[in-house]
Amino acid sequence: MVETATPSPAPKAPATNKLNLTLADYKGSPSTLCDGCGHDAITSQIIKAFWELSIEPHQVAKLSGIGCSSKTPAYFLSRAHGFNSVHGRMPSVATGTHMANHKLITIGVSGDGDTASIGLGQFGHLIRRNIPMVYIVENNGVYGLTKGQFSATADVGSTLKDGTVNRQSAIDLCGLAIELGCGFVARSFAGDPKQLVALIKAALAHEGTAVLDVISPCVTFNNHEGSTKSYKHAKEMDRPLHELGFIPFYEQITVDYEPGTVQDVEMHDGSHLRLKKLGHDYDPTDRFAADRAIHQSHKDGTLLTGLLFHDKDLPSWTQLNNLVDQPLSRLSQEQLRPKKEVLDEIMKSLT
Repeated sequence: MVETATPSPAPKAPATNKLNLTLADYKGSPSTLCDGCGHDAITSQIIKAFWELSIEPHQVAKLSGIGCSSKTPAYFLSRAHGFNSVHGRMPSVATGTHMANHKLITIGVSGDGDTASIGLGQFGHLIRRNIPMVYIVENNGVYGLTKGQFSATADVGSTLKDGTVNRQSAIDLCGLAIELGCGFVARSFAGDPKQLVALIKAALAHEGTAVLDVISPCVTFNNHEGSTKSYKHAKEMDRPLHELGFIPFYEQITVDYEPGTVQDVEMHDGSHLRLKKLGHDYDPTDRFAADRAIHQSHKDGTLLTGLLFHDKDLPSWTQLNNLVDQPLSRLSQEQLRPKKEVLDEIMKSLT
């Protein structure tokens, strides 16, 4: 009796989004970061968010400064526009990028050193101007490229691998962003993919500066006992304000929770971030409540995650400066340069 081999089933075609693109179409180069780095977990959720929202990769400008975190844009959206700026100066490049072509979706990836130290002034003015962009801080509390010294976000009492104790107070980038007037402020943890991808989606739908501080453990220099930015500590001390669900503007908005347990936050483009409260009477549109909650989390030693503050009505840089609908980079010289008669009239008025 001759046995015939059972034919193998045909491989299943990869899932596609509304643009008929696969998840692989949103990836970049292979990561060169340490195995287990929290930054790579963030990259995965950035890829997933852009793919699920069906955003054209070539309609994205991805920017960074200097540091381990600033290598991240190389690992997602290979078909997007990219610019790696000098240390701490990414906000200036982002401002110029938006002025030249405000049709591009801008995402910047920075680190705690790139943002909270050398780039702190630029970070503040980016928020003051309310440049429409997603600003992700990959926060590990150390300088990974220069062998693990404390950064400005390291908590008081946290230790280095050699036992050195940090005695200086930490800069809380979320608290600072709220104080400076940012209209979208959130915090997450690289080890919580469900929460993180929902927050990235909501940040992409916000018109203005959206700051997302992500605790991203450094497995080489800051993942030991005594670190407050380690995987173990973050998992133990994570205190989510709510469960998150993001609903794009093109999907039907439905409520499937009991009355009084859900808060709906509408984004500029009509998308909704659905917040299901987890026993916390918290209103993310209350700036003072956000400030109190952050200070209380410091007192309790907890990691407060979720949407901390949102203001949909804050005018963006685009609105304040009445930018024309057509990107400035696409305007002709005739459109940009005043006519001779106009210049003559100006000169005449000065005599």
